[in-house]
Amino acid sequence: MTNYQDLAGYRKCVQRTRAAWPLFLQRRESMLSAQERFGKVAEKAAENIVGALLTSVLDWQERDLNWQLGRADLVVTHNFTKYLIVEAKRPGSLSNRTAIDNALAQAIRYAHEQHVKQVAVCDGILFFAADIVDGGSRPRVTLNLAQEEPPIDELWWVSMDGVHRPCEALADLSLLGQIGAALSADEAVDAGQDVLLHPKYQIPARCFAYVGNPSKTSTWKLPYLLADGSTDLKRLPKAIQSLSSNYRGAKVGGIPDEAIPDVFRRLAGAARAEGKMPASGVKVAPVYQMLADILQQIELAGV
Repeated sequence: MTNYQDLAGYRKCVQRTRAAWPLFLQRRESMLSAQERFGKVAEKAAENIVGALLTSVLDWQERDLNWQLGRADLVVTHNFTKYLIVEAKRPGSLSNRTAIDNALAQAIRYAHEQHVKQVAVCDGILFFAADIVDGGSRPRVTLNLAQEEPPIDELWWVSMDGVHRPCEALADLSLLGQIGAALSADEAVDAGQDVLLHPKYQIPARCFAYVGNPSKTSTWKLPYLLADGSTDLKRLPKAIQSLSSNYRGAKVGGIPDEAIPDVFRRLAGAARAEGKMPASGVKVAPVYQMLADILQQIELAGV
């Protein structure tokens, strides 16, 4: 497999980004300042910054940016192909993980409606992109749009040449919630708007290990996270057991076979974050040992 850094498109992206980044930073500050003259900085400022990022730093053209298409703020296209949906938020409003996850869930719903596989959220400070995978999402890029040095590798993965490729990098999730200013009370309310909750569990789609359709709660399977994004330690083992065997006589349905490996990986990620997975010399509960065995089988099968 060719290393993406050996591609001619990547080398062009490096040259373009290095040359354009200083001017982009100036334009970004100007856009934010212009909005501040009229009081609270509006969502439009974030939209303008996204447009400048995609067309002046990256290689998208103005004609590729389709604003307010369907329910999406922005759909990025080329040659009649939709590549990326961007949900813009008021500057500073994506300063905590809950706000980011809520905005991402909103973008994923719009992407599902338009059959798009990449989504991003941006408040003019943070730009976070993710791939929509079987029943969930996988982080793609985390960008701090205020940093002095251009994040060249990260930008490549949302460029015209890079956005359609399987991402070989890992987004730095530690940046989420650390970029941007603190939310005011009004902005905190705004950040939580348009969040669809499951009628039984009263949690959003991101709290489920599998989501068939972000707009249909009946397709959300295996709750394993709490509303704040932390692991639900009561439901996590139940989700693992339901997927792998009968739990209290009821096996979960509605999950396509091809999605199951990623669902197991999603559950394992939560278990690993809580220190529940087997490690050298550490004994764990049988359900987590079973999960580790299943993951090993999946990897050996190359799925």
